[in-house]
Amino acid sequence: MVEVMLIGEPMVIFYANEEGSLVEANSFSKGLAGAEVNVGIGLSRLGHRTAYMTKLSTDELGTYIYQCLKKEKLASEMITFDDTKQVGVMFKNKVTNGDPKTLYYRKGSAASTLCVDDIKKIDFKSIKVLHVTGIPPALSQEMREACFYMMKTAREAGCFITFDPNLRPALWESQQVMIETLNQLARHAHLVLPGVAEGQLLTGEDSIEAIADFYLNQGTDAVVMKLGGDGAYVKEKGQASYSIPGFKVKRIVDTVGAGDGFAVGIINGQLDGLTLAESVRQANAIGAIQIQNASDNDALPNRSELATFIAQNS
Repeated sequence: MVEVMLIGEPMVIFYANEEGSLVEANSFSKGLAGAEVNVGIGLSRLGHRTAYMTKLSTDELGTYIYQCLKKEKLASEMITFDDTKQVGVMFKNKVTNGDPKTLYYRKGSAASTLCVDDIKKIDFKSIKVLHVTGIPPALSQEMREACFYMMKTAREAGCFITFDPNLRPALWESQQVMIETLNQLARHAHLVLPGVAEGQLLTGEDSIEAIADFYLNQGTDAVVMKLGGDGAYVKEKGQASYSIPGFKVKRIVDTVGAGDGFAVGIINGQLDGLTLAESVRQANAIGAIQIQNASDNDALPNRSELATFIAQNS
């Protein structure tokens, strides 16, 4: 039985080996990127059976992505190919402080052509958790319709649904469409995972409590808000809110992928039967591990590495 279902766009990432702008960078390393694929890799390393639906090109970069997915135990019949489309590519510079600059080349990619008919192939009754981010619905109208159909169908089938808004404003036709679409999708989720700035933009509220209440009033069961180094704020329907402190790290290398690592911890806890508070503590730990590495997913831990990190930093 598949435990977790994901749908998304894996990309080839070229990240600079030396510090400076992308204008100055001449040497790059190649890797695999994409929010949903990061979550899939993290869950796979923790021993969960994860299905990942996407569509790839048949050229060398599509083959590279497929080989990476196969290595991480994410390759399956859910992955299809299109010999007329390309895969998405991104570039990221290396920085000492703050977030790196990222450039995306993904418009019209193979994955953006996924549609409702593709989703109809999924047997949601055999899946425990569906994790959705706000990126696929931004890629095309086809993908947007597929996401609504997927979340509605999965909820009716009894799947537990987690939703990370994961804002990519540059991919949307307008900010208003982004806000309306993501808030509508969030209504189908049991658990919503916004960052503070994301929540403020999407809800129009300033306080973390008001942001949480916005989604609870829409019908979601719980909201876990990522607070960066301060940990996370949690509010479940009908219960008092609380916070879970984060883990201190010596040096932040790159914050990209931290939210995906956080989602891994939440979903892993759900599958392991942990309380939400215990799951959030795990999520904080994985996020802290991730930001100490330049890759989007290389540092995602196995169970032994996660337990060691928590024990050494408690």
